[in-house]
Amino acid sequence: MCVGDLAAMLEMNESAVSHQLRTLRAIRLVNFRKQGRHVFYSLQDSQILDFYQSAIEQNDVVE
Repeated sequence: MCVGDLAAMLEMNESAVSHQLRTLRAIRLVNFRKQGRHVFYSLQDSQILDFYQSAIEQNDVVE
């Protein structure tokens, strides 16, 4: 997804999303590619998504 799409989905401004994505890039959790003026991000590994989904499901069970 590009920064603009992520920002809209998360209801955050693009600057804040870009800042968070820079951090995720630094610790190699996301990949990025540039296409013109847009930067597109994807998860480095699908296991990361599985981990977060499990954590969310566990949180739902606890509450």
